Amino acid sequence: MRRFVLFFILLIIIDIQGSYAQKRKTERAYSSFTAGEYFDAIDLFKDAYSKARKTDKASRTELVYMIAECYRLTNDPKDAETWYRLAVKSSFSKPEAQYYLAESLKKNGKYQQAVEEFRKYKQIAPSDSKSDQEIRSCELALEWQRNPEPYKVDEMKDLNSPNSDFSPAYGRDDFGMIYFTSSRDDAMGNKTHGATGQRFTDIFESRLDKKSKWSTPVPVENINSEFEDGTPTLSADFKELYFTRCEAGKREKKGCIIMYTKRNGDKWADPKNIKLLPDSLVAAHPALSHDGLKLYFVSDMPGGSGSKDIWVVTRGAEGEEWSTPQNLGPDINTAGDELFPYVRDDGILYFASDGHIGMGGLDIFKAVPQPDGSWTVTNMKSPINSFADDFGIIFEDSQEKGIFSSTRKGRGNDDLYSFELPPKKFNVTGLVKDEKTGLPVAGSVVQLIASDGSNLQAETGTGGEFKFALKQDVDYIFLASKKGYLNGKEKETTKGQDKSRDFMVTILLTSIDRPIELPNIFYDFAKWDLRPESMVSLDKLVETLNDNPTVTIELMSHTDSRDTEEYNLDLSQKRAQSVVTYLIGKGIDPARLTAKGYGESTPKVVDASIHKQYPFLKEGVTLNDDYVNTLANDEQKEIAYQINRRTEFKVLRTDYEAPKK
Repeated sequence: MRRFVLFFILLIIIDIQGSYAQKRKTERAYSSFTAGEYFDAIDLFKDAYSKARKTDKASRTELVYMIAECYRLTNDPKDAETWYRLAVKSSFSKPEAQYYLAESLKKNGKYQQAVEEFRKYKQIAPSDSKSDQEIRSCELALEWQRNPEPYKVDEMKDLNSPNSDFSPAYGRDDFGMIYFTSSRDDAMGNKTHGATGQRFTDIFESRLDKKSKWSTPVPVENINSEFEDGTPTLSADFKELYFTRCEAGKREKKGCIIMYTKRNGDKWADPKNIKLLPDSLVAAHPALSHDGLKLYFVSDMPGGSGSKDIWVVTRGAEGEEWSTPQNLGPDINTAGDELFPYVRDDGILYFASDGHIGMGGLDIFKAVPQPDGSWTVTNMKSPINSFADDFGIIFEDSQEKGIFSSTRKGRGNDDLYSFELPPKKFNVTGLVKDEKTGLPVAGSVVQLIASDGSNLQAETGTGGEFKFALKQDVDYIFLASKKGYLNGKEKETTKGQDKSRDFMVTILLTSIDRPIELPNIFYDFAKWDLRPESMVSLDKLVETLNDNPTVTIELMSHTDSRDTEEYNLDLSQKRAQSVVTYLIGKGIDPARLTAKGYGESTPKVVDASIHKQYPFLKEGVTLNDDYVNTLANDEQKEIAYQINRRTEFKVLRTDYEAPKK
């Protein structure tokens, strides 16, 4: 009995010691987390989780949530998704776990699943409107993936390492030298960052060789320290350099400062703190304007819109003191993070944000300044942006090409990518067809007439096809001609086109071996004055005559058989003459026009198109009185009369020459 009691007491002591050890592990994990050492905290939380009692479900759920948080804050959405899934399964789960699960799915490019999880969060927290924006972001991301912008994006394998490489800056005006931030093994010091598990970053440089290959990156001399150094920006003459330095210590947070140095011969002078803010505040990610009079930077100081905002300081001339920082306002800054600004020489600002509607984590945005001081902000969309973090963009002056940073391969590490907007390419592929039969017209000549003065010519093949390469911002006319046909044309323009495009046009040629009906020529009953709705069709005839300046035509007017032949003949002559008078008023030479009324003498022969529209009229029959009187009712008879009342023209000659003036 005494042995049993002693054994029981020993178990209690072991359990107490285990609980105390468990408590110490958990405290160490939280201590690392609070200090921002998220990478270090992962194993500590996992160790604590493995030792936690299975019966203590609330504590185990909290530890799972903290592991997920560490993965989120070390920018590892893949593992974060796994652990948030575990967290939300528990009845002890926090609402935030549901939101961050949805966010992790979005950052992993699983947009449809993310929408479902955001909707679940909306049910849990109906008063939190941020899920609506995230759902809209996922919907737009899918659309932008389906219809990407025409940028060409390539990984810069010569520069990237297994660690983080990001935030480039050009170091020469020929763009053959770059500076960038990296935590690669060549970085100074042996310390490992507790938040990332990588070395402290340094600024590296690389140059293009004659074969357009980047040299092996090396640390920039006299710039880097034992702390975090990165996000360089240079002046327009490449003689001044600003960058970020963050002094990080074990289990403590220190601020970031902006350093400045000037080129001294081939080397940089010792960098100095420009002291924009008190040491207790963060100033990071500098971006110098082209004129050197504005410096944009990132800070979480009081007075901003959210976690980290973009601010600006100004000066009247180089060497003067910087002004009091001004927040860029709600057009730029959100409740989220705005980071990595970059400004071009036209004043357009680029920055990364996870607060505006975007495709994943950080997206790159373009902000155009307006005369009233506001900004117009647009997402740069796919392929510049992705479901991963995209940030730190730079351009080669005014060209739409440069470099940006991204974690898009899913490794959690930042890499450098080049991008370029290729020249827009435009082509037109066309077909020339017979208007009546729809068959291709081979051997027709197609002339390209361009607003920039260029003029090209092609002949259609056996399938009636032709093709031209087009230029940007030009209007085009394609004029097709062949003996026995009226010339036909189509128009296209490359003006206002923001992407490369292949146009398709079909030119219909009308044969001159038969009369050509003018549709929608209307008169009031028993009158010959043209009604206004007739003008559209006649204006097209004017255009046809201008496109065919060597033809002369006869305007032919027909009536139905009601009333006397004499009356109908006179009425049709007056109607034909009214058309000729209209055409003369539009500048057509009277010598090219003849008016003739046919009255009821030439009833219409039903063709395939009329039969298709009115199946009760048999193809090939003539709509004379004998046939019309056989129709079933007055409605069908009225349709036949209407078809007979028509205006046509036929080509008389094709060798007309206008008198010389």
